[in-house]
Amino acid sequence: MTKLNFKELASQYEKELKENCLPFWLEKSQDREFGGYFSCLNRDGSVFDTDKFIWLQGREVWMFAMLYNKVEHNQEWLDCAVQGGEFLKKYGHDGNYDFYFSLTREGKPIIQPYNIFSNTFACMAFAQLAEATGSEEYKEIALKTFQRILDRRNDPKGRWEKSYPGTRPMKGFALPMIICNMALEVENIIEDKSLLDTTIDECLAEILNVFYQPDLGVMLENVAPDGTPVDCFEGRVINPGHDLEALWFMMNLGIRRNDKALIEKCVKIALDVIEYGWDKEYGGIFYFLDCKGYPQQQLEWDQKLWWVHLESAIAMIKGYQLTGNEKCLDWFMKLHDYMWKNFKDHEYPEWYGYLNRRGEVLLPLKGGKWKGCFHVPRGLYQIWQILSEIK
Repeated sequence: MTKLNFKELASQYEKELKENCLPFWLEKSQDREFGGYFSCLNRDGSVFDTDKFIWLQGREVWMFAMLYNKVEHNQEWLDCAVQGGEFLKKYGHDGNYDFYFSLTREGKPIIQPYNIFSNTFACMAFAQLAEATGSEEYKEIALKTFQRILDRRNDPKGRWEKSYPGTRPMKGFALPMIICNMALEVENIIEDKSLLDTTIDECLAEILNVFYQPDLGVMLENVAPDGTPVDCFEGRVINPGHDLEALWFMMNLGIRRNDKALIEKCVKIALDVIEYGWDKEYGGIFYFLDCKGYPQQQLEWDQKLWWVHLESAIAMIKGYQLTGNEKCLDWFMKLHDYMWKNFKDHEYPEWYGYLNRRGEVLLPLKGGKWKGCFHVPRGLYQIWQILSEIK
């Protein structure tokens, strides 16, 4: 592929981000009356539910603050981030910087702060806001939330854990994965770099030595506390999109540490994962798989989801950028073609989130309880940046 093609591809992703995706969220998602954001948006952007899910609130704050910091000092982006941050600050947590799962439109708690990922995205949001505004208050909120995440890491749900203690204890892959990313997000505001390095070391070791299964070539979503596989529904789950998202996070850690061996290992695993997760019949990546090939408990196992493909595309183009491995580039182009053909809505802004196995639109919504202003704009931004840097 020529340099010119990379530039053209980069421009395609930049244009989609700036002219299609971001204007959609700026116009349709902001609650001008109560603050924060609507995430439940129909295909045309009209609101179909006004509940506010904290991890999506945090993600949108992070998104616009990050773009303000890294792309351009666009006042509209900063205003959007600040108003969302103020809503989060006032209503989002219980006073101890444990962030609720959901609120009413006005900001009253609906679901308790059982989900630690509300904390992780709030932490990332306030870290970026602190950088964008220079606010010591936002910095302190990010630091206190980061500490709560570390405090809860070994028992993330705490008193809201619904499984019976001691019978089949398990730990999940998602938390060390997200901490790998969050660590780089908060690096600028963490004074104790040894704490940060130790946290990163622990998460890398857990992912690569515990959740990664060399015989399968993929990560398990859940394992026993001692790291051994558990032969049950939850213990056999593989989520290829999660794996590939974590792998580009870890490639970034490899860049930070100038660790070429880590980068090469991540690229090798990423190629194994995408081969494992690709639907050979209809194309696209499966949402869930069972490591023994047994029937799935998740009825959505064969759906094709927006975030899975965007995160996989980031992993592939980053793998090519860092190693020159042509297999990564081939996979990126395969994903590129699939995404722009199937997820891109050519009539209304933003992308579809949910396709059936054949790649047909299953839900026409642009946002909901799980899809918000995050994976599409972040994916477009990341891919644009990487393509721009390839020589």
